[in-house]
Amino acid sequence: MIALFIAWLATAIGLGAATLIVPGIKSKNFLAFVITATFLGLINAFIRPALWFLTAPLSVLTLGLFALVINALMIMLAAALVPKFEVKSFTSAFLGAVIMAIIGVIGLISLPYLTGADISWTTYEYHTQTY
Repeated sequence: MIALFIAWLATAIGLGAATLIVPGIKSKNFLAFVITATFLGLINAFIRPALWFLTAPLSVLTLGLFALVINALMIMLAAALVPKFEVKSFTSAFLGAVIMAIIGVIGLISLPYLTGADISWTTYEYHTQTY
């Protein structure tokens, strides 16, 4: 459960950084930002895996860079669902996806340190330490 919260927090921090850095991404207020981060987390949990499966050949051909296009489309979808959050263009969404990917990698690297878990590509194990 804490790992899911940390993953959402990394998404929210990445979206916040993208909102601050990219001029074409704007949030009218903090509540709209939180709602957008929540919608983006739900979209990433349910819609993005299906898109990744359908676009796997393109991802292989582009050495994984097409994943940034998918993430940009997910940001645009979240912006379309929340009225007070706007993304002006695909380029802005793409730059936001790059920033969010960088923050997400930092979050993934820090996850074992914050939760005491061992993370590999196939498993997530939580270990308690006794002294």
